[in-house]
Amino acid sequence: PDSLKFLPGKPLLDSGTADFRTEQEGKVSPLATRLFNLSGVSGVFFASDFLTVSKGEDADWTTLKPQIFEQIMDFYSAEEPLFNDGEEVKDSLEINDDDSEVVQMIKELLELRIRPSVQEDGGDIVFKDFDEESGVVYLTMQGSCSGCPSSSVTLKSGIENMLMHYIPEVTEVLAIGEEEDDGEDDDLMHRILTSNKKGENASV
Repeated sequence: PDSLKFLPGKPLLDSGTADFRTEQEGKVSPLATRLFNLSGVSGVFFASDFLTVSKGEDADWTTLKPQIFEQIMDFYSAEEPLFNDGEEVKDSLEINDDDSEVVQMIKELLELRIRPSVQEDGGDIVFKDFDEESGVVYLTMQGSCSGCPSSSVTLKSGIENMLMHYIPEVTEVLAIGEEEDDGEDDDLMHRILTSNKKGENASV
């Protein structure tokens, strides 16, 4: 309820995502700076073709939404760059030369099976680390999925089940930067589980 997905009709990022949870973090981007200048905006998230804006509990979408649209239009009219010079965005799911075979499989599965469902809801998932000794995968939820009441259910019942199903080395999935929450199940988890069922016989 406190995050809204906007479709500007123009591309934002070539790859990866960018998540700004404070005004200070958003200073690397002229568009994020514009949005944080609006009273009530608490977070800004960029993806390839959409952005998600989060608001504080006291803010009202009825007032805030048209102001956000105006700032997006003004940004594109001014033809400003999305980021200031020297600021680069790296996709956490990009496979690197030094990634182990298991890490490559985790990233590929997250990219192909998990990310589409998460981005459909205005968020994204970031790969942080994989502990080969314990088998724990560490992830971060971004955008509308960050702080969502049902994000812990999605993480444990959707993402964890899928990774453990395809990759025996994975024993658990934990979120970094998010508190545990016993929220209700949602449509996002249903889509992830459906994707898992449809691809049971597919190789990753």
